[in-house]
Amino acid sequence: MAYYLQRTAPNAHLGHTSAVHRIDLSYQLGATSAAPSVIGNALMDLLFAVREHGSISGAAKALGLSYRHVWGELKRWEQILNRTLIVWDKGQPARLNEFGEKLLWAERQAQARLAPQINALRADLERAFAMAFDDAAHVVPLYASHDDALGALREHAVTSDKLYLDIRYTGSVDAIRGLNEGRCVIAGFHTRQDPVPGSLTERIYKPLLKPGLHKIIGFAQRSQGLIVARDNPKRINALADLRRSDVRYVNRALGTGTRVLFDELLEQADIPAAAINGYERTEPSHNAVAHAVASGHADAGLGIEPAVRGHALDYVPLVQENYFLVCLKSTLDQPSTRALLAILRSPQWQAALSSMPGYGPMQSGQVLSMKRVLPWWTFNTQKTHRQTRPTKRAARKGS
Repeated sequence: MAYYLQRTAPNAHLGHTSAVHRIDLSYQLGATSAAPSVIGNALMDLLFAVREHGSISGAAKALGLSYRHVWGELKRWEQILNRTLIVWDKGQPARLNEFGEKLLWAERQAQARLAPQINALRADLERAFAMAFDDAAHVVPLYASHDDALGALREHAVTSDKLYLDIRYTGSVDAIRGLNEGRCVIAGFHTRQDPVPGSLTERIYKPLLKPGLHKIIGFAQRSQGLIVARDNPKRINALADLRRSDVRYVNRALGTGTRVLFDELLEQADIPAAAINGYERTEPSHNAVAHAVASGHADAGLGIEPAVRGHALDYVPLVQENYFLVCLKSTLDQPSTRALLAILRSPQWQAALSSMPGYGPMQSGQVLSMKRVLPWWTFNTQKTHRQTRPTKRAARKGS
């Protein structure tokens, strides 16, 4: 690892003589057998060599560099820091000036205080990169609608099979778009178990999913319902109760699967969005919705059952959903995708999923028929036969 000094503009309130310098950290990958005990810096190496060897030529020889290079680097750093570092007396060996000595002193102090943290950081980096060089480990970039079961799967996959799910939580719509644009390998989205033909869900997702290009993978079934205060003091038991003037609702953001679901439920119940007090107020996750209700800023919000845990809230189930994973057909045979499917099919994972409130397996790890689970497409499976009309000659022969 190495760090670098980079000068920033002086803070006005500190006066003209003070400046703030930013410390940028970087690291290097190498095959050395032993890691250095401290982080290094090129400028400090130069200053230390000049002090130890009493001249630029001696420092250059010790560092295996040319005199011209060391001299040029010292001059360059003086320009960057807007301070001189060396006493440049003509005819005299170069030596550090007071500022140069203070820089070395400051570095020694920082190294002494931060050595344990530096070594811990180095160890963390080495463990992380060890996975990259492990042929048995796999990484799956996954964009998905927020879901507690995915977080549990990430932990399970690492400990059981060295499979690292690089999850970015985003809306279901954005997740599928990310897949189509090549920003991830797997996307996660959810729909009602009884998808209604012509529904809002169909109108939004159907243009994004192409039979023959995409493959649907079973993941989980879960419930979505209204998150309400403990003991449900306002007796919010159905979607129609959200129309009451004394009920404050908190919504999810546009592009999220839960927002699509809520808008679809409103559409089917013929409830205008304007009738919902708080429809325009949004939160980024199920847990954030639960927090808004727990803190008294809202009376209800649509979310998943695990979100009420730890908040002393109640839950009113409304609909059952299927949570799907989707990938491109071309990635089904990738080792990382095969490893993920194997984990999803395992009894250990399915038992863990079943133990989560409101969750259960749903053909987990199986590649499913898109037409069967999302009945938005119709395919003509009967072969069409071209009917040939008799030629004039044949007609004459038959007459």
